[in-house]
Amino acid sequence: MYLSPRHSEIIQMAKDNGRVLVDDLATHFNVTPQTIRKDLNDLCDQRLLSRIHGGALFPSGIENMEYEARRKIAADEKEAIGRAAARLIPDNASLFINIGTTTESVSKALLDHAGLMVITNNINVANRMRIYPSIEVVIAGGVVRGSDGGVVGEAAVDFIRQFKVDYAVIGASAIDHDGALLDFDFREVKVAQAIIANARHVILVSDQTKFERTAPVRIGHLSQVNTFITDRCDIPSVRKICQEAEVQLIETSLF
Repeated sequence: MYLSPRHSEIIQMAKDNGRVLVDDLATHFNVTPQTIRKDLNDLCDQRLLSRIHGGALFPSGIENMEYEARRKIAADEKEAIGRAAARLIPDNASLFINIGTTTESVSKALLDHAGLMVITNNINVANRMRIYPSIEVVIAGGVVRGSDGGVVGEAAVDFIRQFKVDYAVIGASAIDHDGALLDFDFREVKVAQAIIANARHVILVSDQTKFERTAPVRIGHLSQVNTFITDRCDIPSVRKICQEAEVQLIETSLF
């Protein structure tokens, strides 16, 4: 398959950063946005990228993209989602925080809280929060994934089942339009399912790019959570599920 030099560079940029945006590419290559849109449409037609509003994603239907690339995707949106989630959690609460770059944004926004007990299977979360004396951090045991510092496996599941907490903050690698919450690692999914089962209030945090992605392993269903915080939800079927299941939908772009 022949790719022009510009197309090849666009693919590499998408692979490195997780996504590319029309305006950024137009500036980078000194061409019009219309030219970039045609480039992205051509690359998407060849299934080399997946189209999203305003740009394109590097496709990841089987393997998850690298951790640093995921951190860069919708970074500002994740920060806003993190702040919105933190506003729902009072001082002196107990909570789970799961693996994920968006859940890590929540942990960052919680640092000004007092009296929290945080149980996590995310080494990055534990490392960030451990230095704050007003927050007690409890970390699960199990297999540590070198790619992102997530703790997974049956030992982590058994550990989580020892607790019943006020809140759970979870993420997902993909959200299907039928409401299915999806991920890539079945070991991580088992931990997430245990977290959902042992929290009184489940908060799902996810930016809108997750509606454009796919993943092979089912965590659960959107109707199982109490609150869904995203930057924007333009999927009618997802909005309908939230309404019918009485899931509070918070869109930070509307603030």
